[in-house]
Amino acid sequence: MLLVVAGLACQEVGASIAVLLFPDTGPLGMVMLRLVFSALILLLVARPSVRGHGRAEWVAVVRFGLVLALMNGVFYLALERLPLGVTVTIEVLGPLALSIVASRRASAWVWAALALAGVAALAGGGWDRLDLLGVAFALVAAAAWALYIVASARVGAAFPRLDGLALAMAVGALASIPFGIADAGAALLRPEILGLGAAVALLSSTLPYALELIALRRLAASAFAILMSLAPATASIAGFMLLGQHLSWLEVAGIALVIAASVGAVRAAGRHARDAAEPVG
Repeated sequence: MLLVVAGLACQEVGASIAVLLFPDTGPLGMVMLRLVFSALILLLVARPSVRGHGRAEWVAVVRFGLVLALMNGVFYLALERLPLGVTVTIEVLGPLALSIVASRRASAWVWAALALAGVAALAGGGWDRLDLLGVAFALVAAAAWALYIVASARVGAAFPRLDGLALAMAVGALASIPFGIADAGAALLRPEILGLGAAVALLSSTLPYALELIALRRLAASAFAILMSLAPATASIAGFMLLGQHLSWLEVAGIALVIAASVGAVRAAGRHARDAAEPVG
């Protein structure tokens, strides 16, 4: 549990630093720096073997890497236009939808309705306060996060230690390079930008993803999902403390509703799984 909470804290601090670098690198330039440095760190630490893996395992790695690149890209594009807490709250709808589908119960739609009320409240009484393109990017990030959960579990089961993550991060880094160069340009040659990019990579990608993979091997998936539901709260705190992003009480209430819906949906999915596992008669 502590590994997951620490990963969340690192991720939001890293995202806050990334926002401060947007004027120099642009969001896609920051994504490239984040993924490239994360891949280099993980490849040095894990030293993954490229032998002894079948075609299905390599396909899983490539898919995971492309999902990582997509998820990070659209998240930062949303972050350029929306507050950190709002962006993460919309993004967490992906795992929430996954939990609702997994529960296969009509009661799960109660949590869906609660989440919908929370998203409506995020506008603080008017959607004109939110950039609609930013909301669209955040919704794509939500879908990508759901795909990330599925892809991460497959790669974690197929590869030992952090090997699969390191290889997938390398794939994601390669995919991000053309977009990053086009967005950041000459800023990528500045030593201070490279240093801060490495720090963002360590905080936002390397540490959180590694901690999550380790936690998933020791923690029930339902408990992990509940802890991940706290991401909007940690993002809002980081946005307020590090970026000076103030939220209205209605927006705070919306974030709280989404968190409550996420926790409720995960618990409902867990109960359904336990009931299905019980013998009949």
